[in-house]
This record gives sequence, C-alpha cells and structure tokens, in this order.
Amino acid sequence: MSAQFLAYGFPAFISHFGSALAFLFLFIAIYIRITPYKEIALIREGNTAAAASLSGAVLGYCIALASSVAHSVDLADMLIWGAIALVIQLLAFFVARLILPDLIKDVPENKLASGVFLGSLSLGMGILNAACQSY
Repeated sequence: MSAQFLAYGFPAFISHFGSALAFLFLFIAIYIRITPYKEIALIREGNTAAAASLSGAVLGYCIALASSVAHSVDLADMLIWGAIALVIQLLAFFVARLILPDLIKDVPENKLASGVFLGSLSLGMGILNAACQSY
C-alpha cells in the first residue's frame, strides 16, 4: 500500500462509507416512522407487500446515496446531497399515498400490488435522483 493511499484514500473511504451508513440507518428510521403501519413487524409476519415497499425504498435511497458519494467533491458536498436524496425519497412515499389513497390499509392487508407499486416508485425516484446528482 502506498503512503498516499494511507494518508488520503483510506480516511476518505472511511468518512464517506461511515457517513453513508449513518444516512442509510437514519433514512430507514425516519421511513418506518412516517408510515402508519409497522413494516418490520409486518415483514416478520411474512407480509410480502411490506417487504416489497420497504425494499424499494431502501434500494432507491441507496442508489441516490451512492451517486452522492460518487459525484461529490468532498465530504461536506456528499452530506448535502445525501440529505437532499433522503428528503426526496421520503417524498416518494407521500406521492404514492396521493396516487393510491388506500395504500396505508393495503400494505398491512398484504395487497402485493400496492407494495410493489410503492417499492417501484421509490426505486424509480432513487434512480432519477441519482441521475440528477451526476451534474
């Protein structure tokens, strides 16, 4: 390993990776609190709709967050874009609720179509979010 890697590369990796993990856990914590149903409990019970919706939200955010890491000029820039991505991903849930007003009862009832729609919308929002960060 080169001295340059140890001096600059590894600390940058640790700071960005640690920040990304913190953002991911923050996103999940906020997301499961803003939804009126208990995703984790529903998933443990085998609710496929809840698993699809939460998985899509997590993957969508991870894609946008990865773009913020890849395209940022420094840690502060990455943190700003990671926060913007977080807000946009949370908005995807509210957009889905507008489109499907019964969503908040469909997911706990394991109506897979609603869960897949919410997950897909979240994933799509993450992909668009990531593309827009590649300025």
